[in-house]
Amino acid sequence: MEILENWLAIAAIGCLVITTPGPNSFLTMRNSLLYSRSAGLLTALGVALGDVVHIVFWLVGIGVVISRSILLFNTIKWLGAAYLIYMGIKSLRAKPQGNLSAGWERTTLSPQAALRSGFLTCLLNPKVTLFFLALFTQFIQPDTAIFVQVLYGATIVLIELAWTVLVASFASHNAIKRRFLKVSHWVERAVGAALVFFGLRLALAQVGED
Repeated sequence: MEILENWLAIAAIGCLVITTPGPNSFLTMRNSLLYSRSAGLLTALGVALGDVVHIVFWLVGIGVVISRSILLFNTIKWLGAAYLIYMGIKSLRAKPQGNLSAGWERTTLSPQAALRSGFLTCLLNPKVTLFFLALFTQFIQPDTAIFVQVLYGATIVLIELAWTVLVASFASHNAIKRRFLKVSHWVERAVGAALVFFGLRLALAQVGED
């Protein structure tokens, strides 16, 4: 019964946090709108894989080291911030497109690049590790079975994957994309501004901040 209650609490908290607009959602939306549904879905998969790495770090105790080491935290933080700002600036430089058909074919993104963009955006955000630490330390004790710990971690990964897949599917819907292409440069610039904002916010983050 306690495991079920803890699992429900983790799932509820995970849903609230993950569905709050953040860099993972914005990047998935950007790649879905700008490129294709497959690019968005692969970005979503990359985000989920980044979560898996964070959880593995947490399970083996590296997350604690990151949260206690100012140098390591700042190194990862600045790398993540630089990546987000780089992606944001690329979007801010978007220019108006020509006709609608040209817009559909103007750019492509390789599967590897889409997967990598989601993976790095999630992986290079040490606040994700701190979120897992803050969440799981409330529900996991030293004697908690490893399969229960894995269950809790997998729950968050699946929620993240489900949410970003939903974002990708919605943003890449034909009706949405047709509307998007008419104002694509403005939407892309807005998403770019959001990514720069999250990058700057991450750069200014301190250990222990929410």
